[in-house]
Amino acid sequence: MTQHHGTEPYESERPQRKDSAFVRFARDYGWRAYAIPVLAVITIFLIFDVLRSPDEPALSTDQAARETQVSASEDQPAEQESKGPGPDPAQSPLSALAIEDLPPGSPYSEKGDGTYRVVGKPGMSAGEGEESTMTFVVEIENGVDTSAYGGDDAFASMVDATLSDPRGWTNDSRFKFEHVGPDDDPEMRIQLTSVETTKELCGANLGMETSCRTTLGGGNTVVVNEARWVRGAVPFQGDLGSYRQYLLNHEVGHGLGYAAHVPCGDDGELAPIMMQQTLSLNNSELFSIDPTEVYPDDQKTCRANPWPYPRPNAQ
Repeated sequence: MTQHHGTEPYESERPQRKDSAFVRFARDYGWRAYAIPVLAVITIFLIFDVLRSPDEPALSTDQAARETQVSASEDQPAEQESKGPGPDPAQSPLSALAIEDLPPGSPYSEKGDGTYRVVGKPGMSAGEGEESTMTFVVEIENGVDTSAYGGDDAFASMVDATLSDPRGWTNDSRFKFEHVGPDDDPEMRIQLTSVETTKELCGANLGMETSCRTTLGGGNTVVVNEARWVRGAVPFQGDLGSYRQYLLNHEVGHGLGYAAHVPCGDDGELAPIMMQQTLSLNNSELFSIDPTEVYPDDQKTCRANPWPYPRPNAQ
């Protein structure tokens, strides 16, 4: 028999203590043993929260946009707040300009040097030409700066577009236009010209800015007054594009052989293209400028019209 001297048993005789599964798990995995249960609890809580209120809508895109817009509006400085509707032209005072006045607008060239540069690209061809084909070249007087309204080619493009428009002279099958080069012996020259040179070529007997068609020098020349090209005319009420179309069609009409002016036919009608719409749309006003012209003193007033045939194919 084995004998013991003392009160403590030998190690081999102590009862063996068994560790719990959690203790062994914690010993094996360290801090991860605590993190995994915590994450599991959080996940279960989130799932429960979503399932608890499934009908609560998320913030819609439209609602978010509205809230953003409101926030942006609140952040705007006072001077950026809405000022209400824009200006009403009906409330603007009527123009106090006289017949001879230019409308306000951009600057123009007072004096060029009397020589011209060719602009644009030849090639435009329009119309049937049953009776005649009018070849033309486009030129601008040297000293005229066109940069403020698109450059030299913008003027040439406007000429081409106007003369090839079906509302223009080519609506009459007798006429055809061809844009040619200066070496192709053009029958007509269409020239953008300074104020002083225009007066030299067209005369200044009316005491106001006008354009003209002239045969000075033996040619068939349309002289486009740059002051009018830039500023327009009062009867067109600021519609500069339509006025430029009218100016070209009117003066080219003279070049085609329509020498006489035409009065307004009746109140409210579209003005004939050969009426002097630059000056007035009222027969009596035009009569007062030159009683020897065709206009009767009858107070009839037409509406501005830039086209020979404003309704295509209606000759």
